[in-house]
Amino acid sequence: MAKRCSSIISVKRELKASPESAWDLLTDTTKWRWWGPTVQGVTCSDQYIRKGSLGKVCTPIGLWVPFSITEYEHESYWTWKVAGIQATGHRLIRLNTNSCIVAFELPLSWLPYVVVCRIALKRMARLLETSKRSL
Repeated sequence: MAKRCSSIISVKRELKASPESAWDLLTDTTKWRWWGPTVQGVTCSDQYIRKGSLGKVCTPIGLWVPFSITEYEHESYWTWKVAGIQATGHRLIRLNTNSCIVAFELPLSWLPYVVVCRIALKRMARLLETSKRSL
C-alpha cells in the first residue's frame, strides 16, 4: 500500500513476524542485499547501522556509491543519504509480539521508486514469514 502525506509517500506492508526480526533485517547491512532490489553489496563501518554509520552500496550496475545514516531511533526509524542525496526513510511500527508494519518513506518526486519499495517489502515478507532458518 502506498499512502501520500504532504510531500512524502509511505509504502508499507504488515508483516507476520516479530518486530525485532524485522528491525534486524532492516538494520543489518549484511542482509540488505537479500531484500533491497537496488543493493547488490554493502560495505559499512558498522554491521548494524546507527546514526553516523558510513559505508558504500553497490548498485545493480556495479557502481559503488557512498551512504551515511542521518537519523536513527532504535526499533523505530532510520533514514540515510546516498551519494549525498536524502533517500528513503525506514519505519517500523510494532503491532504486537508477532506482527509489525514496515514502511518506506520517500519524497513525492520519487514516485516511480514506489515499485522498488513494494518489491523490497515483498522480499522482506518472504524472508520473515516463510523462512525456517534464523536470519
